[in-house]
Amino acid sequence: MFNTPFVLSFALLLSFPLLFLLAPRILPPKHVQISLPDELDDLALFRRASLASLHLANDNHHYPRLPRHHIRLGSTNPSLAKPKIAFLFLTNSDLHFAPLWEKFFANHSSNLYNIYIHADPSVKINPPGGVFEGRFIPAKKTERASPTLIAAARRLLATALLDDPLNFYFALISQHCIPLHSFDFVYHSLLTKPLSESSRSSESAPTLSLIYRSYIEILSDEPQLWDRYVARGEDVMHPEVPFDRFRIGSQFFILNREHALLVIRERRLWRKFRLPCLNIHSCYPEEHYFPTLLSMEDPDGATHYTLTRVNWTGSTDGHPHTYRPVEVSPQLIQELRVSNSTYSFMFARKFSPDCLKPLLDMAEKVIFRD
Repeated sequence: MFNTPFVLSFALLLSFPLLFLLAPRILPPKHVQISLPDELDDLALFRRASLASLHLANDNHHYPRLPRHHIRLGSTNPSLAKPKIAFLFLTNSDLHFAPLWEKFFANHSSNLYNIYIHADPSVKINPPGGVFEGRFIPAKKTERASPTLIAAARRLLATALLDDPLNFYFALISQHCIPLHSFDFVYHSLLTKPLSESSRSSESAPTLSLIYRSYIEILSDEPQLWDRYVARGEDVMHPEVPFDRFRIGSQFFILNREHALLVIRERRLWRKFRLPCLNIHSCYPEEHYFPTLLSMEDPDGATHYTLTRVNWTGSTDGHPHTYRPVEVSPQLIQELRVSNSTYSFMFARKFSPDCLKPLLDMAEKVIFRD
């Protein structure tokens, strides 16, 4: 007969292979952490962008916009430079829809837009060229459902703020996003329509963020709100973020310049949202940080809805429905444009890379025909 110590030792030895096999399923996976050097790099970038914006605001002849309380964006006066939309592409794979976006930007002067790309450096990505040539910014590794996506979005905002003082709107786009309208439609909807609406509804001169609001989804009554709030621990978010101030929403937004500056200057909430989660299944900080910040700091300056359409029907593992080539049709584009707000949806996700051909085939006659 074997003695007890021998049996226990032998059983322990046999358990090691099982432990290696089962550990990934039992233990929560570790998310990419933001290192101190990366954090310091970001802070230096944010500081430069913030200071540059302050200097521009105090130096009117270098900042071709009227004073803050009397903005006339899109003016036909040739002596005033037109504001731009900064398109911020956040990706961890090739920009499969680059040819479609190339058509979107075609025949439009870069005096109306800029492009910035944050591409995960741990992934080999083929630069698409064309309008995307030379538009990649210094990037850090990103991971879904982690604060690295918040950091990447802030990095894009800071780079765009620092790069061009005429960048006024900042649209965060994923590699799975497609445009639903022409560039002209998007530009004039964002930079012409709001002024006419606000001029009819207010006798006094409204602030910049009330005339040109940010388009960001801000939700406060979702059933999963509590689970997401306590993902790091029940009291971890206190006192900076009490539960009644916590919000969630789509990570894809269009922020105005005032709110973009707010995001890169903010430190207090970031210290909470960058903390690791204990419950990874309810942890999506990139969907929490921006809606909570805007809701706390300037709720009236945000629309509380996004202009990027997403289909959550039949979602799996927290991912929305992915459209396949067989689903792509003129009818689908028309359906994706429809929203409950006064605005049509401008962009849509999520599309598989092999949708490119059918999308290109109907780009001129359907997508870019408004």
